[in-house]
Amino acid sequence: QVQLVESGGGLVQSGGSLRLSCAASGRIRSLNAMGWYRQAPEKQRELVAGIRSSGSTNYADSVKGRFTVSRDNAKNTVYLQMNSLKPEDTAVYYCNAAIRRWGTDQREYDYWGQGTQVTVSS
Repeated sequence: QVQLVESGGGLVQSGGSLRLSCAASGRIRSLNAMGWYRQAPEKQRELVAGIRSSGSTNYADSVKGRFTVSRDNAKNTVYLQMNSLKPEDTAVYYCNAAIRRWGTDQREYDYWGQGTQVTVSS
């Protein structure tokens, strides 16, 4: 089995910083695109930032210049450094990864973490 475990959420004041981590474990053959999504109450889940295995990144316009996504391939871990946080960043943040597992099934599957709450107070 494959599992994504997130950590690093919490409560922070406006203008503060948080760093989220997401570690993938299990029978991982290859770990390709990874990313962070968020979902605020009564809103749809949206992409925050993504990073490919090559290291190329993409960001939602609302977080450009404030958030930085990175990965450590040796640790199968993706990070999200969030600076200059705003109340509108409050949401549950989910890690996502495209993974091929060891075994006869060579297809790539999407996996999700359990989510971590980020709350930014004004």
